Amino acid sequence: MYRQKKPATLIRITGQAPLKATVLEMERLRCNACGEVFTARPPQSAGEDKFDATAVAMIALLKYGTGMPFHRMERLEAQLGMPLPAATQWELMEAAAKPVQPVLNEFIRQAAQGSVMHNDDTSMRVLKLVRSADDGRTGVFSSGIVSISGVWKIALYFTGWKHAGENLADVLKRRAVELDAPIQMCLDGLTAHQ
Repeated sequence: MYRQKKPATLIRITGQAPLKATVLEMERLRCNACGEVFTARPPQSAGEDKFDATAVAMIALLKYGTGMPFHRMERLEAQLGMPLPAATQWELMEAAAKPVQPVLNEFIRQAAQGSVMHNDDTSMRVLKLVRSADDGRTGVFSSGIVSISGVWKIALYFTGWKHAGENLADVLKRRAVELDAPIQMCLDGLTAHQ
């Protein structure tokens, strides 16, 4: 007998909520003489933050990795007994995005150096977008730009009132001056740009 390199596998799958909440109940004592309430300290294992980094990462993965809207996640978690408002999810994503903003800026800079750029956009529904009332625009777009730079393909997405051509122009402002203009590939059938 000799051991096989590849073991036999057996998979068992169980269900669970995307997020897990632990509720800690700390005993409280009230002094009858002065009325002050004393609360037991939470265990150290509880941590300092209400939302662990893994919870923030899971919300980001569900929203931006699989396209699950915040309101759908809110409804799912409520059905599982854990309220998680869409507004709270947005605040968590906004706070988590700030430290990685330099990474996004570098991706945009790297994309600007590409030799071939594909761009297109689609209309997008946004609940509230602050802009000047006299800008003459009515649409909101989600633009995709794919830049090919050597063996790398960098995909960028922008959502706002600018269309794909304007977003591409913003990206190209970061292009090295010594480079020739890239090849642009786009097909836009939206009447909003005519």
